[in-house]
Amino acid sequence: MRLALAIAALSTLACASSAMAETWKPYSAVTPKNLQWSYDADYSYLDKQSGRVVVMQAIGKVGATPRMGPSAPGAADGVGSVLALDCKAGDMILVAGYAPSKPLDIPANWRSTAPKKISDDDDKTLQAAVCSNVASLPVK
Repeated sequence: MRLALAIAALSTLACASSAMAETWKPYSAVTPKNLQWSYDADYSYLDKQSGRVVVMQAIGKVGATPRMGPSAPGAADGVGSVLALDCKAGDMILVAGYAPSKPLDIPANWRSTAPKKISDDDDKTLQAAVCSNVASLPVK
């Protein structure tokens, strides 16, 4: 009986961890140091209040395990940020950044931050990737 309970508990944990896994989608070119930016498609959503697409991005080493961080913002393998993109105006707000030494802390007043025009090639590529799916994003 104990073995059956142990197997059931392990099966439940395995299913729960796979359901919470992030779907990191690469959007930048691979750098000479084998680094690539990706965004978490499972975290992305349309912010009801601002009308902006909120997206978490992270940088990861291609071929490394784990390839992409973070398993949670502030984890030892995670460096990135949360951005709020205006798909029509072509601007963005840096909501918050994170690193192993800096946990993710999203300020309540991020919507009042002045946006900056998207001009960097990687940011333009992120905008194109994320904004192409706006209709399928959840609204929060």
